[in-house]
Formats: sequence, structure tokens, C-alpha cells
Amino acid sequence: MPEETRSPRAGEDPYALALQNGRGPLYLPLYLRWADGRRIRLPVHRWCSRPSRADETLLERCNSRVLDVGCGPGRLCTALMSRGVFALGVDVAPRAVARTVALGGAALCRSVFDPLPTEGGWQTLLLADGNIGIGGDPHALLRRCAELADPTGALLVEVDQQDVEERCTAWVEDAHGHRGPPFPWARLGAPAARRVAEGLGLRVTDQWDSGHRRFLALGRRNSSLERRVCGR
Repeated sequence: MPEETRSPRAGEDPYALALQNGRGPLYLPLYLRWADGRRIRLPVHRWCSRPSRADETLLERCNSRVLDVGCGPGRLCTALMSRGVFALGVDVAPRAVARTVALGGAALCRSVFDPLPTEGGWQTLLLADGNIGIGGDPHALLRRCAELADPTGALLVEVDQQDVEERCTAWVEDAHGHRGPPFPWARLGAPAARRVAEGLGLRVTDQWDSGHRRFLALGRRNSSLERRVCGR
């Protein structure tokens, strides 16, 4: 069968193969599977589509110089670039980065914990699509994002709708049980994200829901962020 429609062979990453043709998976569905047996379906088609209304609520809050952490196929950072807002995506998945660049966006294939351009100067950092879970340590991730942000900048974070706080090992799996490599992951609801943020000297300056998704805006204490974000 054609390359873009076949199921993965042993050792192939189902997520990487799903992005290969730039339209999302044609062998549906894909799941995020936990080591304890639980799984959730991954909305890869949404990630490969135009921004949704919920995404728009994030984009509306982005100021200049946006860093999209875990950009995936690039729908957010490319949408920002098309609006004249400079945005850089970072992702460890080479095919996700390649798709972002092919769509006219700017992206680097590296971890958020690697050296990045303009450290300490980003006005907005995006952690959408549950990317607060990157690395399995939300404290370390938010601390790193705070280092990357301008002192008056905003961290826009998508959190779980449930009041949950857990760390786990996970992998991407297709409907036939083909698995990608395992990686550390985490899930945080809004209360847990607040606690982690407060421990880092950050505070929640805005919280909102759109559809079935929930978001927080974080900023440093005693900054002008609350006036600029909540005053829109």
C-alpha cells in the first residue's frame, strides 16, 4: 500500500509516520498509552488542521516574540507568522518540525531544555495540547520556561480539565498496538498547575475555558503582565 497509508512496521514511531504526509494519520486512531494500561485518543487531525476556536483564544493573547514549546505540526506558530507575529516552534520530532517549516513557519528540532535563541527575551511561551507534561516534570519545565521568558512575559498553558496531578511513562500507540518509544510524561489540572507555578514565584493572571479545553496564563509576581493580559 502507499507509504502514507500503511501501518508502522516494528520499531517505527506511529506518530512520526502519521505526520509523514502532512495531513495527520490515515490509519486511525492514535492513542497516548500509560504504562498502567490507560490510554487516551490523540487528536492528531486537530493538530494538523487550522486553529480551532479554542486555539484562537490562545493566539489572541500572544504578544510579539512567541516561543511555541512542543509545536508539533506547527498549526499555532504558523498561524501567528501569517498574522505578522514572529513565532518560533521547538519540538523533538523531526517530522513535526519539517512540516512546520514546509507550511512557512520557523521551527527548531530540539528540546526546550537545550540552548535556544533569545533566552530571557520571549514575550509569550505556549504550552498547548497538554505540553505541560513534557519531560514528566512540570516543575522543571515551568522553571525552564520562566528562564526563557522576558520578565514581563506570559506563559500560556493548557491544563487538564480534571483535577489531576500525575507523572508517568507513556508512549504513542496505534489501533493495532504498534508502539513508539516510551517517554516521561505528566498530567496537571488547574489546581496542581497553580501550586507548581506558585512554588516558582509565578502566579496565575488569567484562567479560561473554551469548549472542552482549559487554559492558564502565568506571569512573574509584581510584573505588569496581569494588566496587559487580563485587560484585553
